[in-house]
Amino acid sequence: MTQTFSKTRQQAENAFSKIQSQFFAKDEAVEEQDFASQARDAKTARLRAARLAKEADESTKAASAAKD
Repeated sequence: MTQTFSKTRQQAENAFSKIQSQFFAKDEAVEEQDFASQARDAKTARLRAARLAKEADESTKAASAAKD
């Protein structure tokens, strides 16, 4: 069923719809930024762990080479 509203009511509905869509667009953008930040942090942690493991391995190899 289609409801007929006054011109003023239609303008108010349109204005509200515009504001509401802007709000949801902003919310989506914030979620995307949060996701990107979490992905970046996870990648940084993974790379840091790999670097530390590599450095520990190299240190162990250097220490055993020095003993020989």
